[in-house]
Amino acid sequence: MKTIWKIIATFFFAGFFPFAPGTFASLIIVVLYKFLLIRLAWPVYLGLAVLLSAAGIQACTRYAEECRQKDPSRIVVDEAAGQMLTLIAFPGDWTALLCAFLLFRFFDVLKPFPIRRLEKLPRGWGIMADDLGAALFAVILARLYLLLR
Repeated sequence: MKTIWKIIATFFFAGFFPFAPGTFASLIIVVLYKFLLIRLAWPVYLGLAVLLSAAGIQACTRYAEECRQKDPSRIVVDEAAGQMLTLIAFPGDWTALLCAFLLFRFFDVLKPFPIRRLEKLPRGWGIMADDLGAALFAVILARLYLLLR
């Protein structure tokens, strides 16, 4: 069972990418979205994102315990789930996808209030919650922009 948690937590080993593994995991999701996931009906897509997030919480908890670290850099399922949730607000053209990617990464790295506080949640919840919060900020900003333009 340890292996399945490692596979999920590292998002199918994307977390072992030699530099910026979280950014790499986000890019994987963008490409998957462009060529595959965008074809899904939005309830199916949202269900898949929620399923990835729920599995991510458990996997992050287990893998972090195995590594004996609070948030190992190899855990990138949080970035994958956050990017996936961000994309729900964007069309599939490359400009919009780049915007979704940059907005999510901006909020994930900067962690403005109250996102940073979400990291303090226990175990896998804290690992996942800040990225889901960053996704929420990115979606809200994108929706505001689309509403006001």
